[in-house]
Amino acid sequence: MRRAGGAVALCALAAGVLAAPVAAVPKAPLDHHGRWLTDAKGRVVVLHGFNMVNKVGSYRPADTGFGADDARFLRRHGFNTIRLGIIYKGLEPKPPGSDEKSNYRERYLRSIARTERVLAKRGIFTLLDFHQDMFNERYQGEGWPDWQTLDDGLPAAPQNGFPGNYLTMPALQRAFDHFWANDPAAGVPLQDAYSGAWRHVAKRFAQRRHVAGYDLLNEPWPGSVFPTCINPAGCPGFDSGPLTEFSNRVMAAIRSVDRRTLVFYEPNVLFTSSAQTSHGDTGDPHAGFSFHIYCLGGGGGITSPVCAINQHTVLDNADEHIERTGDTSLVTEFGASDDLVDTRRVIDLADEHMVGWQYWHYCDCDDPTTTGPGVQSVVIDPSKPPRGDNVKWDKLRLLARPFPQAVAGTPQSFSFDPDSRIFELTYATTAPDGSMTSRRLRTEVRVPPINFPEGYRVEVEGATVTSGADAAVLELKRESGASRVVVTVTPST
Repeated sequence: MRRAGGAVALCALAAGVLAAPVAAVPKAPLDHHGRWLTDAKGRVVVLHGFNMVNKVGSYRPADTGFGADDARFLRRHGFNTIRLGIIYKGLEPKPPGSDEKSNYRERYLRSIARTERVLAKRGIFTLLDFHQDMFNERYQGEGWPDWQTLDDGLPAAPQNGFPGNYLTMPALQRAFDHFWANDPAAGVPLQDAYSGAWRHVAKRFAQRRHVAGYDLLNEPWPGSVFPTCINPAGCPGFDSGPLTEFSNRVMAAIRSVDRRTLVFYEPNVLFTSSAQTSHGDTGDPHAGFSFHIYCLGGGGGITSPVCAINQHTVLDNADEHIERTGDTSLVTEFGASDDLVDTRRVIDLADEHMVGWQYWHYCDCDDPTTTGPGVQSVVIDPSKPPRGDNVKWDKLRLLARPFPQAVAGTPQSFSFDPDSRIFELTYATTAPDGSMTSRRLRTEVRVPPINFPEGYRVEVEGATVTSGADAAVLELKRESGASRVVVTVTPST
């Protein structure tokens, strides 16, 4: 057993100060081996971070004030990913012209690209997300452009807001029906136009090494067939038919310009109410499964036992799906609440299932389709510096937990108890493909200072600590012959 902590030799500490190294990050680009995300060195990668979507006005995240100070804030507190929203209406607000060429707004896409670049400079991986909620502003939501909103002339009523309109507004349901049928708008089949927009985006970002992937469509709604999906088995007909066909169509468009970057597809949104998914296997070697964890029912609120069972079931269903398809997975939304009991339960479950996550949301940002005003954020207003009373510190402290961001081997378990502030990690020294990892590779554990203000101590079996005392990234080198590494991090006092 090796120990490291505040008593590290002065020469090592001095060397660390003089060199002032940048905290280690996974080596871009990312890919996957079975269920595990991997970096360019073949290490297993875990992502922790946030969503950043501007659903109003210009739809540009930068116009909320999100920028370099926020990227530094994220890096400082140990986060390594952002799910960055692209609103389709912001990209293609007008139909094709008389020459039948799409009218993409390049200035909008340049703004998205600048934001991605700001994040990449801090080693933060971006998942680009075509985001929608309730299709379009006509239905009190956002997403598709007006010219693609087909509802057979039905009135946009009754207006029960988000998410009630999904269940009660026939016009909104018909808009989705037309989309899944690939019916034409302005002479262009809806899914063909959508696929073309994704092809245009993928071509722009194909060489961006810190783009972790493309999330095809946020929370697909089945349309008028949704009542058939409200049961534990979900709706196999919709999932294996229109939804899988849509995913395959858009993935094919992306692969025509980008054959490497991960593509994440989503189940229909009722997956988060513990319905199973029957989404088909895309056959793509670089595919991922993006899913959300919310509680949509159960008396007693989100902290009720019913919600706890629901969240367990969602993760179990996700594990079953990726075992069947061989894809990787990522929890791309959860939270949207100041209820820290519920948030802790979800991130504890994510650790138990060893899956990465992206909390909803980084800021409040005048979101019209969320659980309520002022409750979803960690940084309240990104136009102001992320400090002082602009930060929800208790929520940040809960989310900024230690985690293994890059493992030279295969994780077997990891967990963090925010009460005792004890982090534990066990991993095999063999890679997911069964080969022995090189001793040159380092395992990297993020140890955010917000949870260890007085520093930390490390106990490790099977590896040697190679980072300095109280480093923001704890680095481990496996010992010769070790088949397993066990790590425990505790506060110094």
